[in-house]
Amino acid sequence: MPSIGESAENYVPASTLTIADLEDVSVKEEVIEKTYKEGTDDEYTNNVIVQSGKDYRVPDVVLKQLKVMIEAKPKMTTFKVKKEGTGINTSYTVIPLD
Repeated sequence: MPSIGESAENYVPASTLTIADLEDVSVKEEVIEKTYKEGTDDEYTNNVIVQSGKDYRVPDVVLKQLKVMIEAKPKMTTFKVKKEGTGINTSYTVIPLD
C-alpha cells in the first residue's frame, strides 16, 4: 500500500476533455446534450461531441464563435479550437482550417 507521500507524488487531478483537445473537428460533428451525476445535488449538463468513446465538452463560447464563422464562410468544413488559461480564466478561440 503506498504512503500518502507516494500517493501525492503520483496524483493526477481529474480533468474534463474539451473540443480543444482534438486536432481538428468537422462542422458536421454531432453535438449532444449530456447530463452527468444525474439525480444528485451535483447534476450538470454539457454539450459534448463523442469521439472514440470519449466525451469532449463543447463550451457555449465555441458554438457562438463558430456560428459567426459559418455565417461569414458557409463552405467551411473543419476547424480547431485553441484553449488558453485554466479554470474561470479559460478562453477558447475557434480557428478555421479550410
